Amino acid sequence: MAFNGKYVVESQQNYDEFMKAIGIPADVIERGRDFKFTTDVVQNDNDFTWSQIYPGHTKTNKFTVGQESEMETVSGKKFKAIVHLEGGKLVVDFGKYHHTSEIANEKLVETSVAEGITFIRTSKKVA
Repeated sequence: MAFNGKYVVESQQNYDEFMKAIGIPADVIERGRDFKFTTDVVQNDNDFTWSQIYPGHTKTNKFTVGQESEMETVSGKKFKAIVHLEGGKLVVDFGKYHHTSEIANEKLVETSVAEGITFIRTSKKVA
C-alpha cells in the first residue's frame, strides 16, 4: 500500500450525476468538469498528507488512519472523520457520500457513492 506520489486526473465517470446528488451548484459542476488537477500524496506509515492542487488554490488534508481528523472539502466545508484502511483501500465517509481510494496498476482510483450513484475518478501517476 504505497500511496506516495503525484497523480493527474485521467478520467471521470458519472461526474455530473454525482455532483448533482451531493448538492453541488450547476455553475461549480460546469467549472470543475474538465479540471485536470493534481493530487499529491505523502504517506509515512499511517500518517497522510493529501493535497489536491487546483488552478489558483490547493486543498490539503492531514490524517492518521484510524484516528479522528478534521478535514475540509474542496468547497471549504469542514468536518471530522475517521479514515480506515480496508483491504489496501483508504475508506472514509464524507457526510453525504462514501469514499474509497486505492492504488491499482500505478493509478490512483477514487470511488465515491451517494444516493446510488457511483463516481469514479482515475488519476495517472506522474511522479
